Amino acid sequence: MMSASHSSMVNPMSSNPYGLKEGEVSTGTTILAMPFDGGVMLGADTRTSMGSYATSRSTDKITFLSDHIFCLRSGSAADTQAISDIVKHYLSHLTIETGREPLVKTAAHLMKNIVYSNKDSLSAGVIIAGWDPVEGGQVFNVVQGGSCLKQSFALGGSGSLFIYGLMDSEFKEGMTQDEARALVKKAISHAMARDGSSGGMVRTMTVTAEGNKRDVTPGNELPFGPVF
Repeated sequence: MMSASHSSMVNPMSSNPYGLKEGEVSTGTTILAMPFDGGVMLGADTRTSMGSYATSRSTDKITFLSDHIFCLRSGSAADTQAISDIVKHYLSHLTIETGREPLVKTAAHLMKNIVYSNKDSLSAGVIIAGWDPVEGGQVFNVVQGGSCLKQSFALGGSGSLFIYGLMDSEFKEGMTQDEARALVKKAISHAMARDGSSGGMVRTMTVTAEGNKRDVTPGNELPFGPVF
């Protein structure tokens, strides 16, 4: 999870480990996106937290930007919602002016410019993922501070620390849609079992040339969970 403070340090022993300001809500989270053969798969948990208090169990962290482009949000809920709305606005104008759907990398660089220009006042880590007819399924990670990286798969949020090894082990290029969805659900479920700031359900979004499909897996149907 990205902090609302201006430091990248996390103190897990503190009652406010991410340095949130008083009253500020964070999307203490696990977000994940990966391309597959023919599109891209996005996934996220649904818990929103304020310090150690879970304020929502059903937050939707998969945010629409354009017809085939979405973003996954981690950090301050207010910051990430605001910059997502700005990028969505610019992309809609670009579509009208050019008569074409925007490229995924265009959305990623717009997000990067906003985050970098306001890096001293924003707490935002965002994954941009989508499909376009030029390069197919793509994933970009815009980290806190404004760096923008195109990646084979992208992880974000506090829960991501627990599943890098799992993703390195099980991700492979050219996965089918079903394989990608199963891996996303498995990885996020593992993160939710280990990270106190991630929880709720697992939402996924499948983006292909034919369209987009949402899926929700309730907490009691996750492929992995703690044993009591």
